[in-house]
Amino acid sequence: MAEERPQAGLAGHPPGGDEQSGGATFAHERPQAGLAGRPPGRNEQSGGATLAHEPLCRSADLEERGRAWVWDVLQYRQPARAFALRFDGRVVAYVNRCLHVPTEMDWKPGEFLDADRRWILCSIHGAVYEPADGRCVGGPCGRGKLTAVDVQERDGQVYWYPSRDIQPVPFDAPAGNDPP
Repeated sequence: MAEERPQAGLAGHPPGGDEQSGGATFAHERPQAGLAGRPPGRNEQSGGATLAHEPLCRSADLEERGRAWVWDVLQYRQPARAFALRFDGRVVAYVNRCLHVPTEMDWKPGEFLDADRRWILCSIHGAVYEPADGRCVGGPCGRGKLTAVDVQERDGQVYWYPSRDIQPVPFDAPAGNDPP
């Protein structure tokens, strides 16, 4: 079972489309973490333990209670999406998977919050989650929590920390047995 951490997150819709809204770019149209050309995750020493982290986005990309940053991950070695958003001054991130029905929750790419910008709301059946900790607070999601993704913000950058169960997508992996 994945270790729960206080700061975490999940993600949204597959990339694609050319939707524009008043000149704003949707989260899935922004450069995605882990793509070729982006710097790979680095290792840091923290209290004697090595913590590998992956760059996610600039701090300025996450507006308070605004559109989420969405990126691809592997959850239990299967493709999934995760999202990060700023809520009450803190960046949180979760796997984009509703507890009620395992489906992505955003009602529009990168849009997870309700009309009042107070709750994470599943667009399929209306499950309601507390943004600060991912806890289900209403609807058909029971008593569980969203799966958190560990994130940290420092020096104008947001980083995410892979876990045993949630890993980066290896976009630059060797092609296997392809001829030279």
